[in-house]
Amino acid sequence: MMPGGLSETKCATPEVQLIADKVKPQLENMENCTYDIFEAIEYRSQVVAGVNYFIKVQVSETEYVHLKVFEVLPSPDNDGPILTGFQTGKTRDDPLTFF
Repeated sequence: MMPGGLSETKCATPEVQLIADKVKPQLENMENCTYDIFEAIEYRSQVVAGVNYFIKVQVSETEYVHLKVFEVLPSPDNDGPILTGFQTGKTRDDPLTFF
């Protein structure tokens, strides 16, 4: 993958699930709801001044959300990943694309 370009779509790993779990409260606050199901299914990444993750997350039997999460390079005052965008109303078959 070249810097700035999106990686191919990959199956979610435990590390990607951890990133999704860390931004879940941010999404729930923005959407003013709670999600009982929050399972990362697949992801793409983009190397910038850190890493953007585009993560497909299952939030119900039939509904998915796409998250855009920025993770800064490791630093002493790293506050963890930041939810920078999201798309709701997605399905299992919707491709992860840049947004």
